[in-house]
Amino acid sequence: METKRETGTGLRLGIFPNMNIEKVRTHFEMVLDLCRKFGITVVLPGNLADIWKHEKFTGKASRLDAAVSLGGDGSFLRMAREMVKIDVPVFGINFGHLGFLAEIEFDGMELALEQLVKRQFTMEKRHLLQAQVVSEGKNKVKGELAINEFVAARGNLSTINYLELLINGKPSGRYAADGLIVATATGSTAYSLSAGGPLVQPGMEVMIITPICAHSLSTRPLVIPSSEEVSIRLLPANTCSMVLSSDGIPLCEIEQQDLVTITRNRKSMRLIRLIDRSYYETWQQKLIRDL
Repeated sequence: METKRETGTGLRLGIFPNMNIEKVRTHFEMVLDLCRKFGITVVLPGNLADIWKHEKFTGKASRLDAAVSLGGDGSFLRMAREMVKIDVPVFGINFGHLGFLAEIEFDGMELALEQLVKRQFTMEKRHLLQAQVVSEGKNKVKGELAINEFVAARGNLSTINYLELLINGKPSGRYAADGLIVATATGSTAYSLSAGGPLVQPGMEVMIITPICAHSLSTRPLVIPSSEEVSIRLLPANTCSMVLSSDGIPLCEIEQQDLVTITRNRKSMRLIRLIDRSYYETWQQKLIRDL
């Protein structure tokens, strides 16, 4: 592959690889060579910067123009959660299996970087959620954000959980289930989908409330505007605590006296779209591969 250095573009790109993936380890040097070819200044996390002799990521002070993950959707989420805090736009290159967020496949990486340098892309804003957990007047969690979803789920696999859902402070449902998912439209293709939730166009400003393994044939997912306030609390029949997580990261235990409140976060994730493909085409290709 031709890697001759071109005139610098001034573009500063943070690269966040998942080195636990063999394909990423194998092709990481090629990614760096492509950045050199297009005159991109590379910023790397931690010891990778020392190993590969590139600038080290130091948060907002790194002055990134964009950030890219190398891996799957999990790698993208870990990177994007940090980039949202410093308002850096993001995209992902998929080295995993099923990628909705890391939507650029490995064989399209060179073209994607070229388009990034030429500023031939569109920018989307994806809304986020935030959670607060109050226990006896004190905050256990405050302002924690989610790109895909918050999940309140059981820690003890041998018990049924009993939960109450409130919307804008008013009782709106009771569930006997393994838990509840409160997802963004972006997260409609993640855990919510696996639990039977609907596919939602990711630009929509909604919350998707999906019960996990509900012990009822009449329980259905619920889609509401993201401007609403959703609260979850355990019912007296619940015999054990639950766990609240954000994008797969455990936050805290939820106990009888706790109130979980989920609202829209004021921040947005800025997503760089480098390929011209509709969401409906993406869903078809990634979810219905065997037809």
